[in-house]
Parts: sequence; structure tokens; C-alpha cells
Amino acid sequence: MESMQLLSWACIVFTVVMFSTGLTDLKKMRESKSADNIQFLPFLTTCLNNLGWLYYGMLKPDQTIVLVNVIGALLQILYIIVYLHYTKQKKLVMSQTLVVGTVLTCGCFYFTTFLPEGDSRLSQLGLTCSVVTVSMYLSPLTGLVQIVRSGDVKCLSFPLTVATFFTSTSWVLYGLQLNDYYIVVPNSPGIFTSLVRLYLFWRFGSVNQSLPAHKSMHI
Repeated sequence: MESMQLLSWACIVFTVVMFSTGLTDLKKMRESKSADNIQFLPFLTTCLNNLGWLYYGMLKPDQTIVLVNVIGALLQILYIIVYLHYTKQKKLVMSQTLVVGTVLTCGCFYFTTFLPEGDSRLSQLGLTCSVVTVSMYLSPLTGLVQIVRSGDVKCLSFPLTVATFFTSTSWVLYGLQLNDYYIVVPNSPGIFTSLVRLYLFWRFGSVNQSLPAHKSMHI
């Protein structure tokens, strides 16, 4: 039980730290009064992912998953509101938000109406959340290829890379303890992509003569 409590706290702390990296973007928007050069979709997709895992944690039930994703969803909603306030492309952002909101509504309707309560609903929800999380972890790989070609790691965040590595590792260990592969499988790519990034920092860090700028890069 003590090891599970330790892993639970590790998951909470590391995940909240990872979600909090978006505060850097929030600060930039408030200081510049602009949302230029800051991506909106990562906030939106991360919020959707948080809400999916929140529902999974409620069905399981698992207070660690619930707490982490409540905090994550609230932070992403804060980032979204601030972005909406400062962006010049309000129509595009609102349309993207509407699409994601529609997907979320349809998903809730499907899981609550067409699937019976119990293991069937939990397993299908876990599979859906796992696919979304894996996609989010693997989506930056195309950008990493460009970094390998250019040798410039300034667009990566070293603190976020470290936070992602420890977050993914703690969730994999937590999932193994629970024998829940819906937690283990989607977090494993996070370890892989973090190790790739750390290698890029080691390989190209000396070329840039300093650690990269702390630019948030959501996954």
C-alpha cells in the first residue's frame, strides 16, 4: 500500500507540473496582449483528453486519475479562455472549439446511452482514451525529424521534456501495479519521445551553446 501511495503522489505531482508548463504561454499572452506564435489546438486536445480520463477515473473508480485530470482540465480551460481573449483569429478558434465540443458531446452520449454500465463501458472508454493519448504523444515526432535535420533544439522545452519523462514513467509504474494496461500502454510512448528529446538536447545542445529557451510544447 505504501508503494502505491508513493506512486499515486508521484503521478499527481509530475502530471500537474507537466500541465503547468502552459503557464509560460499564458504569461507571454498577458504580457504581449497577443496570442501570436502560440498554438491553440494543444490546449484544446489536452482538455478533451483530460475530460476523457476524468470520466474513466470516475468509472473505475480511481481518485488519483480523477484528481489529476480535474486539475489538468481546469488549467486547460484557463489557457483556452486567455487564448480566446487575446487571439485575433476568434472565428477560427471558436469553430475549432465547437468541433471539439461536438465530439465530446457525441462521445458522452455514446458511452452513456449505447454501452451498458460495467466492464464493457470502462474497457471501451479506456481504449478510446488510450488511442487519443498515444496520438498526442506521437504527434510531435514529425517535428523532431526537422530538428535532427536542422540541429536546432531551441523550439523544444527542456523542463517539459524532463517533466514528461517522469510523468510517463510514474503512470506506467502505477498502471503496472494496478494491472491496468489502459494506463500503461498510452504512457509508454511518452517515455520514448522524452528519451528521444533528451538525446537531441545532448546531441545538439553544444551546437546551440546553451540550453534551449523554455518554450512550451504540449503533447
